[in-house]
Amino acid sequence: MAYTTIDDGSEYFHAQLYTGDGSTDNAITNGANAGDFKPDWLWIKSRSYQDLHNVFDSSRGRTKRIFPNLTNAEGDSSPDNFLKSFDTDGFTTGNDAGMNTDGGTLVAWQWKANGGTETNSQAESGSNIACSVQANTTAGFSIITYTGTGGTGHTFLHGLGSAPAWFIIKRRNDTEDWLVYHHKNTSAPETDHLLLNTTDATSDSDTRFDDTAPNGTEIALGNNAVCNADASTYVCYAFKEIKGFSKFGSYTANDNANGVFLYTGFKPAWLMCKCTSDNGGDRDWTIFDNKRNTFNVANLNLKANENTTENNNSRIPLVDFVSNGIKFRSSHGETNGGSETYIYMAFAESPFVSSEGVPTTAR
Repeated sequence: MAYTTIDDGSEYFHAQLYTGDGSTDNAITNGANAGDFKPDWLWIKSRSYQDLHNVFDSSRGRTKRIFPNLTNAEGDSSPDNFLKSFDTDGFTTGNDAGMNTDGGTLVAWQWKANGGTETNSQAESGSNIACSVQANTTAGFSIITYTGTGGTGHTFLHGLGSAPAWFIIKRRNDTEDWLVYHHKNTSAPETDHLLLNTTDATSDSDTRFDDTAPNGTEIALGNNAVCNADASTYVCYAFKEIKGFSKFGSYTANDNANGVFLYTGFKPAWLMCKCTSDNGGDRDWTIFDNKRNTFNVANLNLKANENTTENNNSRIPLVDFVSNGIKFRSSHGETNGGSETYIYMAFAESPFVSSEGVPTTAR
């Protein structure tokens, strides 16, 4: 059996750098190795200015914007100022400052699902939550929109074919936190949760996931309004691990410049890590990628929970992207402080070994 089914990670994930021009039509062309890349999940952040994170997806449509660093409901006022279109080889923005400030530098993180086309759905019935799914089982990614029931023990489909390892839920029609499940968060991750828009450590609650682990077809919910208020609308971004392309794990820091090594089985293109333990001093959701950091040691980072620019810390987290994983190069609290516990989420530039047995090179 081949080591991986994905030889080029840019088929399914791509980070694109661009410069704003302040116009009402700024067409951004993706430079993915694998060719044209039309995103289904689009996450844009200004690098040079303090401004909001902006998230769009092809299930909700280009006029619906949500903000990972805020609790705000979904917004679509003056939508042509934000995202004008998902394009065959990229996307086009309007003149919103957070997406297209003249002369500003920005990054767009992008994932492919199923081109905006639904793959399966279910109506509300009994414990079934009404939902619509667009899934890409090859890449292990799905976007689910659903309507809450307010009941415990209710479930919605995720479409991945096996249990998701990481998923994020956001209430669309009202103010709520961004709820995060990670399969390595604790020894019983279905009983615990994190919040993408905060620095909070892991919390325990049976009202989020009903103390029930996701299975091969469904995600279970409690009755908390953050994920399942009656008649409220939600979006969920769900991932399962794909060998050679994605990895969602945990580690214990060693508080050393010769930091922890994480074996992923690929050369990373994107990394987000988070301190989950109670004693952590720095608990931001810290993001690195291979386009802002083109060589080791990587130090340019952004935080999913903040609107800050790059490199806003006095002590900078450092990391190497190597051919088969991640090596931390500092004792910074956001990545490798004390003996704290962390989770991480990573996607590949290229697998450690291709489907034809060819090893990747270090950078």
